[in-house]
Amino acid sequence: MTANAATHDVPVDRIEAPAPPEAPARAARHSDYAVLLRQVRDAGLLDRRPRYYLWKGGAALLALVAGWTAFVLIGDSWWQLATAAFLAALFAQFAFLGHDAGHRQIAGSRRADYLLGAIFGNLAIGVSIGWWTSNHNRHHAHPNTEDADPDIMGVLAHSSVRARAGRGLRRVIFRYQGWLFFPMLLLEGFSLHFSSVRAIVRRDIPRRGLEAALLAAHAVGYLTVVFLVLPPLHALGFIAVQQGLFGLYMGTTFAPNHKGMAVLPAGDTTDYLRRQVLTSRNVRGGVVIDTAFGGLNYQIEHHLFPSMPRPNLRRAQPIVAKYCAEIGVPYCETGLFDSYARALGHLHTVGRAAGPERSG
Repeated sequence: MTANAATHDVPVDRIEAPAPPEAPARAARHSDYAVLLRQVRDAGLLDRRPRYYLWKGGAALLALVAGWTAFVLIGDSWWQLATAAFLAALFAQFAFLGHDAGHRQIAGSRRADYLLGAIFGNLAIGVSIGWWTSNHNRHHAHPNTEDADPDIMGVLAHSSVRARAGRGLRRVIFRYQGWLFFPMLLLEGFSLHFSSVRAIVRRDIPRRGLEAALLAAHAVGYLTVVFLVLPPLHALGFIAVQQGLFGLYMGTTFAPNHKGMAVLPAGDTTDYLRRQVLTSRNVRGGVVIDTAFGGLNYQIEHHLFPSMPRPNLRRAQPIVAKYCAEIGVPYCETGLFDSYARALGHLHTVGRAAGPERSG
């Protein structure tokens, strides 16, 4: 069976926790993942891909040097808007490399991948790998689960229960979140920097000294170059555009992954395989989509096997889709624009539950 044949719709708001199954059924469900894991491991898809990451990281580094060199050479010109867009897209590619290092996809060593993540994240783009890894691991453990997944407990409501609980400005945002989603993404880059600094100030991460030093080096280098080349107002405009587009890019690559998929109630006990598959969505595409999304368009495979190197996700996809069809687990895969339509439709639907702000 093809991946498309295995595609099914999933409730867009929430699903109820399943009734406690009998012991044999529970054991069978937990063994489902073991069978799939064995198939993937036997296919060699969990093996490291050092050559891929060597050229990928090297290409990103060369592009970064080229981008900042072009910035200096262009000087005070409207053409810097193109440079800002280029560097925004490049920052996202470094974020993807930091993401892979955080999952130990690159070297398979905690220490080596942490250092790579600190270089790709803290130094190159100003995002703390320690803060991001801690936050992202909680998301992977309980995707789309209320009171457990930090990604659905933020500024947006992903279930009608949370939408109805909003008050004041939060309730207004919930009500119109479908319309506000893309404009708010323009602030995501600034939010990532703020959260990184806050984690260090609050002592929420290990190796604070190293992370703080690398974040400071990025900030000093970034701001020094920008303000030396451009007049103050133009420099601020460049920063706003570059960081805004960086956040927009990041948000648009993450939006299709889980929004509009099943939202699990707090304390849900769904087994690992079903929890990851039912809450995730894949986006079809070729090399362009794979590159633009950093491989995260294979979100189901990534959630099932977080340490799988990015280039192996495409090869794992037909294995996972076929296996899900065999055991009767809905596997959702859509085109790019359909994924956005589903995500925004879900946000609109949930937002209506907030209703107008009530006085008193």
